[in-house]
Amino acid sequence: MCSVYSVGPFEKITSLQNPRVKQLVKLRDRRPRDEAGVFLVEGYREIRRALEKSVVLKELYFSRDWFLGENEPALIEQARAAGAEVVELSKEAFAKVAYRERPDGLLAVAPQWKRTLDELELKREPFLLVVEAIEKPGNLGTILRSADAAGCDAVIVCDPVTDIFNPNVVRASTGVLFSVPLVVEESARVLAWLKEKRIQTVATTPAAEKIYSDVDLRGALAVVMGSEQYGLSDFWLKNCDVPVRIPMAGQADSLNVAMATIITLFEAVRQRAKVG
Repeated sequence: MCSVYSVGPFEKITSLQNPRVKQLVKLRDRRPRDEAGVFLVEGYREIRRALEKSVVLKELYFSRDWFLGENEPALIEQARAAGAEVVELSKEAFAKVAYRERPDGLLAVAPQWKRTLDELELKREPFLLVVEAIEKPGNLGTILRSADAAGCDAVIVCDPVTDIFNPNVVRASTGVLFSVPLVVEESARVLAWLKEKRIQTVATTPAAEKIYSDVDLRGALAVVMGSEQYGLSDFWLKNCDVPVRIPMAGQADSLNVAMATIITLFEAVRQRAKVG
């Protein structure tokens, strides 16, 4: 069946039992994603950012019944021109494969990637974010978004509990997963690499004596954040250069890790702006 758009014609799937529909549903889980070497990207903004970063999408699925704006046809054509296989879904079929409560009718399948520490292109005084064992996909996605906003040169995920290609990581990051250089590595390897590069590590912990804003966050810097439930491991607390804390005036002894990351990163932004 031909699409009404000038970018057609496209195959159209209406059956909920279609093998493609079933495979898209499976890709919500990590094992099928890893086996296929792909992950899901849902939403206009997220897909647009992938294309802006020259990510070659393998497949793009759309349903005009769910469109929220008027720019979807242009994005579909852009994805098709970049090499994506484009398939139209019925409203019911798209509702089955979408993972958002209110989808916007666009869902892509993108290739996974793996970047190593040695592949990172560092400035003379790099500004890095290191996160350890983050558990919640939404937090990891928000952290990536915050790192992008703060101008971090890279995010290094140590000993991950959640998959960086989890659909909710992609969603919460609003697609900046594609724009911030991202490395997944074990903590010991990361620490050794940071020391080799002479990058100062500043780790947040409620037990620290120094307040984060009283520490020099200029120069080559890696801000290190821990998991939601347990904070940083003893490995990082014992081996970091400077432990710091965010002062707490209430009964709570800690903040949500995404919020604590934002506060610490933007203090570094403030300090670094003073020296250009």
